[in-house]
Amino acid sequence: MTDAPALSAQDRAASAAAVDQFRGVATALISDNLDRLPGLVGLRPFHRAGTLTGIALTVRVRSGDNLAIHQALNLAQPGDVLVVDGGGDTSRALVGDIMKAIAESRGVAGFVIDGAIRDSAAFAVSDFPCYARAAIHRGPYKAGPGAINGPVSVGGWTVRPGDVVVGDADGVVTFPAAIAATLIAAVRAQEEREAEMLRMIGEGRYDGRYGKVAK
Repeated sequence: MTDAPALSAQDRAASAAAVDQFRGVATALISDNLDRLPGLVGLRPFHRAGTLTGIALTVRVRSGDNLAIHQALNLAQPGDVLVVDGGGDTSRALVGDIMKAIAESRGVAGFVIDGAIRDSAAFAVSDFPCYARAAIHRGPYKAGPGAINGPVSVGGWTVRPGDVVVGDADGVVTFPAAIAATLIAAVRAQEEREAEMLRMIGEGRYDGRYGKVAK
């Protein structure tokens, strides 16, 4: 097992402050204002409803092996999101209802799994956020190796420890806390522009501007 140092108190505070700014913000608007590049492609929500915001606690595992995820749960702090690089393998589940219960008891904000889950019915009736590629009944190995708190590749996107994680019905985006202030300003401006366009449409005075917006 390879563990990198945990976030410093200062870095964690910066990430937590950024998370607070993005609660309830649509992933589509975040993506639009990051050149439409960020995003974890191929994952879908398995939970009943609700959004995800939190701080990335990154985990890399061997395909079909969840030992490092168990170790990460022992390190997790309230507000963390377990972001797991499982190589996109869907032949064995990496988490299920027991690990979900452990995560919830420790205040974990959600799971983002580049791999499969099981006990999908337990997630489907829960508001605990869980994004993954697939569900399968086959359980994991627990032999390792794995790594915690290093850069991971999830759905074709690099996620680093301490990144802000935002998820909704459209998917998941991540970004570093250092850009949160400029990003939220751009997102709020776009929210205002889109609200104005919707008002114009509703009032019958839409002028075609949406088709001319350059991003």
